[in-house]
Amino acid sequence: MTEQGWIVVNGERRPLPQDGLVGVLRDLGVDPEAGGVAVAVNEQVVPRAQWSVYRLRCGDRVEVVRPVAGGEDEVWELAGLRLRSRLVLGTARYPSLQVMLDALRASGTEMVTVAIRRVGFGEGPENLYQILRDEGYHILPNTAGCYTAREAVLTAELAREALGTDLIKLEVIADDQTLLPDVEGLLEAARILVREGFRVLPYTNDDPVTARKLEDLGCAAVMPLGAPIGSGLGIRNPHNILLIRQSVRIPVIVDAGVGTASDVAVAFELGCDGVLLNSAVARAQDPVRMARAIRHAAIAGREAYLAGRMPVKFLAEPTTPMIGRILEPTLRRE
Repeated sequence: MTEQGWIVVNGERRPLPQDGLVGVLRDLGVDPEAGGVAVAVNEQVVPRAQWSVYRLRCGDRVEVVRPVAGGEDEVWELAGLRLRSRLVLGTARYPSLQVMLDALRASGTEMVTVAIRRVGFGEGPENLYQILRDEGYHILPNTAGCYTAREAVLTAELAREALGTDLIKLEVIADDQTLLPDVEGLLEAARILVREGFRVLPYTNDDPVTARKLEDLGCAAVMPLGAPIGSGLGIRNPHNILLIRQSVRIPVIVDAGVGTASDVAVAFELGCDGVLLNSAVARAQDPVRMARAIRHAAIAGREAYLAGRMPVKFLAEPTTPMIGRILEPTLRRE
């Protein structure tokens, strides 16, 4: 940040403006004279009459709010956390750290995943954990790359010690080629971790039976794949995802295989509670723009699900009245 210090505006760390709240509103593109806007600083509402003279201090947390139409403003619960965004993003394979941070902001996500790896000799001082914490994200460590329940459990225990969280995205992988879940190992690891007090979010296949078993073990959510990890194939079996949504009471989060914004919309139209993705954004030609597109797709898909789609028909049905036409048809197919 600059020498003048920093503040947090709507969850985002920003330079401390010299002109106080007026500067914050200007940066957000908000007209101070417009109605329907409210401001709080450090959880204390600031009356509109004080905006022009209110001075901010380094470290202040500013909330600027206004009414919006449904979607992203809808609060939901995941593993005891109350969230507004239904997107969870990964942090791997971005062209640079700055692109990653810009993409995360553009997506509107509140939760990001990180892998747990050994510290290498001679590694630089960069601390991804601290950077993400400073940005205000909930951090979800994962057990990516684990091939046995024993390995996954140890990785989860190390993550809890390092990051101070009992949240864990549980992965137990069957092989290098498909990166599909090893269901037997997944269930074993989930049983152990739930017993140890973890809030477990398991990456699983698109099998409703396995989803029910994971719920019965006490997992906080189920995360069925849409397609193999990193494939970008989209949701290959929407029928099974729908069956899972109907089979369990805990949140359903599509994890893996998403390639573009329309895949995200489909997941939400099926009734899923969230989508976890990484490669679709990180490997896009313009990750920040793709993150923004996926944010809008999530809102659109969720709104469409809540609206309830029209019934599907096999034959055409006219939208305009047939009675009262100018000329009655002389020939009609039966």
